[in-house]
Amino acid sequence: MRVGVFLVAAGFPGRDPGLVLRDTLELIVAAEEAGFDDAWVAEHHFMSYGVCPSPLTLLAAAAGRTRRLGLGTAVSVLSTQHPVALAEQAAMLHHLSGGRFTLGVGRGGPWVDLEVFGTGIERFDRGFAETLDLLLAAFATGRATGRGEFFRFREVELVPRAPLRPVVACTSSPTIALAAARGLPMLLGMHIDDAAKAALVTEYAALSGPGGGGAAGAGHVAAAVGHVADSTAAAVKELKAAMPAWLEPGLAGYVPVDGRPRAPRDVAAYVDFLTRVHPVGSPEHCAETLLRTARETGIDRFILLVEGAGEPRRVLENVRRLGAEVLPLLRRGGATGAPTPTTG
Repeated sequence: MRVGVFLVAAGFPGRDPGLVLRDTLELIVAAEEAGFDDAWVAEHHFMSYGVCPSPLTLLAAAAGRTRRLGLGTAVSVLSTQHPVALAEQAAMLHHLSGGRFTLGVGRGGPWVDLEVFGTGIERFDRGFAETLDLLLAAFATGRATGRGEFFRFREVELVPRAPLRPVVACTSSPTIALAAARGLPMLLGMHIDDAAKAALVTEYAALSGPGGGGAAGAGHVAAAVGHVADSTAAAVKELKAAMPAWLEPGLAGYVPVDGRPRAPRDVAAYVDFLTRVHPVGSPEHCAETLLRTARETGIDRFILLVEGAGEPRRVLENVRRLGAEVLPLLRRGGATGAPTPTTG
């Protein structure tokens, strides 16, 4: 099992965004020291939910502060940027990190970002496949040319280049079909439970072409909340007290670009869901929850959102305790000593 931290650079009330970013960098360093395999960073714009608009920039700084930790984006949003520019930046980070970088990409949402960055709602509605294919061509061949609806330009050679294989955030059947057809692993979000994740893995396997990997060995990644305390009751209580103050204003930052209604979310119910289905609890509970998810979904790569408590010292403690008390249980198969499940 491969386990990393998932950092959104959470903007809890009263915290300066610049300080949050500096603390996020320190959490990446702490994750390596704690024994995690990876650190993945999210991209957000114009909101307090996450105050990192450029995960590649943050990870470049992290590459200079770490030595073995895998570094990834979860995710870089394709609907608001040029895929060739992203390919260039990703190739730089690949080389500067010694090959430790994984590019996670996603379609994003119908948010005001599309207006600000000039790509428009059309890129979101129907441009994802074209954008992704340009990115993949740049990685595969080191060259790029635009001949589609959204990109038209003469052939260019990428300098530097890197043969990267992106991970694709998947929340809908069309995106799963796109990822499966191209043999790209999925990144599955925190908003769904094990049964839903298993269904998406099964759907991917059914759509995967020859050599696509199917459900076994496909390299899918699952995001989850990870929070450890002396008891499960204490961990749940802590997150239920802290997370709504972050999520209420944070999720309100998702402003639609075209006036379409934004689906309301019951924050208290969402936090209750997160604490029930994810590794939130005692060390034994956290380990057994992750092992159960691996067994039921076939996924053995996880990234844990560790910032739920909000208070910086407690978040740092959480990273260290997860490393010291949960990761060893995972590596020996859980509190009961049962064998760790694998995906082939």
